[in-house]
Amino acid sequence: MVSGKLVRDLIPQIIRASGAEPMAYVAGPEEYRERLRHKLSEEVNEFLSADNSTAAEELADVLEAVHALALDLGITLDRLEELRAQKAEERGGFAGRVVWTGNA
Repeated sequence: MVSGKLVRDLIPQIIRASGAEPMAYVAGPEEYRERLRHKLSEEVNEFLSADNSTAAEELADVLEAVHALALDLGITLDRLEELRAQKAEERGGFAGRVVWTGNA
């Protein structure tokens, strides 16, 4: 894979507006999916190291990567939410703060 990283669509325009000329290209489908997976990992790591003042912004970046991956996989955001809700109905969510420590 060529060096570089997946960035948001408007980043080249933002760079141009600052007076620099970005070097960028549009990834093909396979490279795009691979880079999206890497981007999700990158965004999760940034969230994990964020403090409370930046956590919400970093979590929004995680959600953006999740949305892009879902769309790339042919899953609408409505369907993704249906899947999330179904799992929550069947297995619960995380709001209860339950920590499992094994079986007796």
